[in-house]
Amino acid sequence: MTCTPLGAAGALPTEIATALHPADLAGLLDQRPPAEAWAVLAGLPLARRAETFGYLDARTQVAIAEVAPPRELATTVSAMDADERADLWNRLDETARAALAPALAAAEREDIRKLASYAPGTAGAVMTSEYAVLRPEMTAREAIEALRSQAPAKETIQVAYVLSPERRLLGTVTLEDLVVAPADRRVQALMRADPPFVRAEDPAVEAARAIAKYDLPAIPVINGGEMMVGIVTADDAMDVAEAEATEDFQKLAAATGPHAPVGAAPLGILYRKRVLWLVLLVFANLLSGLGLALHEQTLAAHIALVFFLPLLIASGGNAGSQAATLMVRALATGEVVARDWARLLLREALVAVALGMTMAAAVALIGLWRGGPEIALVVAITMVLVVLAGSLVGMSLPFVLSRLGADPAAASAPLVTTMADVAGVLIYLGVATAVLASL
Repeated sequence: MTCTPLGAAGALPTEIATALHPADLAGLLDQRPPAEAWAVLAGLPLARRAETFGYLDARTQVAIAEVAPPRELATTVSAMDADERADLWNRLDETARAALAPALAAAEREDIRKLASYAPGTAGAVMTSEYAVLRPEMTAREAIEALRSQAPAKETIQVAYVLSPERRLLGTVTLEDLVVAPADRRVQALMRADPPFVRAEDPAVEAARAIAKYDLPAIPVINGGEMMVGIVTADDAMDVAEAEATEDFQKLAAATGPHAPVGAAPLGILYRKRVLWLVLLVFANLLSGLGLALHEQTLAAHIALVFFLPLLIASGGNAGSQAATLMVRALATGEVVARDWARLLLREALVAVALGMTMAAAVALIGLWRGGPEIALVVAITMVLVVLAGSLVGMSLPFVLSRLGADPAAASAPLVTTMADVAGVLIYLGVATAVLASL
């Protein structure tokens, strides 16, 4: 659904606010002052207000929470999904929490406390406690009636979870299964026993992967006592996957992502998140200068070698960045695991040699033109070796970091490129010195 943005200074008519999709309305309110945004929200029906509030940017939510009357804000928060309530609570400072808490019902405060207690980045931190529950002895007719009564307060009734009296997960049953089954058929006979699940302390990305792998609308979450405590829904899994991909891309660029969007992050934060890696890589590049210093005589005697230095070094870095990106992605999606390194190393070596020989054939022609047969031989040999070295470094570094328990995405493109650059200088001038000295 598309909408025509209104000027930031203009009022937002109630009829337009009511007609817009909550996500589109939230996009407009994100651009308004907090007091004005709250005035628009306060004029909406409660259910629509809560849904729209959930779509707002995190910073907008916090800003509105600071200006909204605590009791009216509490009414809105109470109507939000349980996981969204917990997320908002974690973003508020102590003053805002102290103002909001007394206006919430005791059950809601306890639910927020439980959900907010899980460590950020875990399945427990993104789950919701609003899921449909059935007993195994129910008939299909009784189960449908139970879901009808539970529906207004649950995130989804598409899948219901069959629990024992101790809240242990016995199985799952879909609404479709209940509707088409004979009315007197027991839920226990209809349910899918031993369904996939994740534990509350598991990384949230594991829940997202399980939802994608098993094509689920939601996945149950189990606590340390083997009791079901919530579900992670597919829409929350999409948010987790998006955040994980964003973080990986930022790490590949050797930059820790700012908490705010890049377009709105303060300059100081953008500077601090990038400066450390860049300074470290400056000193790492000094090794390239050392390699040049060790082969000054070769460069002085064959000045044509300088022409090919940027080309060859860049080729190794590009090959390494390609290999690193492919492996980080494969590790992140579970397509490969650490024990696959040896098998993939040989495959990468064969591909790298083929790529290097193809690139060597092209650059050798330029070598003949610029420096004659001996220079063409040097650059051709070097091209094969630097592409091979860059590819193997780029492919292996994510596996090494994974084996050490670090994030494979930390095998950032600048780090791989720097290592490939140093190796490229040493290989190029070493080959040049050996070949040209023998001719």
